[in-house]
Amino acid sequence: MAESEHLGTTTSSKEGTPDGKPSTSGKKINLKNIFLGDFLVNDFLRRQAKLLLLITVYTFIYIGNRYSVQQEMIEIDRLRKKLTDIKYDALTRSSELTERTRQSRIEEYVSSEHSNLQTSTTPPYVIE
Repeated sequence: MAESEHLGTTTSSKEGTPDGKPSTSGKKINLKNIFLGDFLVNDFLRRQAKLLLLITVYTFIYIGNRYSVQQEMIEIDRLRKKLTDIKYDALTRSSELTERTRQSRIEEYVSSEHSNLQTSTTPPYVIE
């Protein structure tokens, strides 16, 4: 195997690192390494740490954005229902006003109040 020199000591790739710990650069990631946390010192993960951090940040941003959009959609639905109720209420009030201001209803009201007012028999004319 290839010998490497590190600070005056020689170690082979079979022995591991100069401090006596086994090297994880050649190990495959398996379930035992995941549970023990050994996969975190893997060379691939160390090289890709910035990318993994960026992916994590984007994931949090995506989740937050999705949550805020859902809240806004709930608010839009609530406001749409409220607008529909207000439109129906306005339509009801408009029809009530139309009913109350009809000539026949006004004549009926005036006659019930025992007033001296009477309906005009001559049509109105324009003053120029």
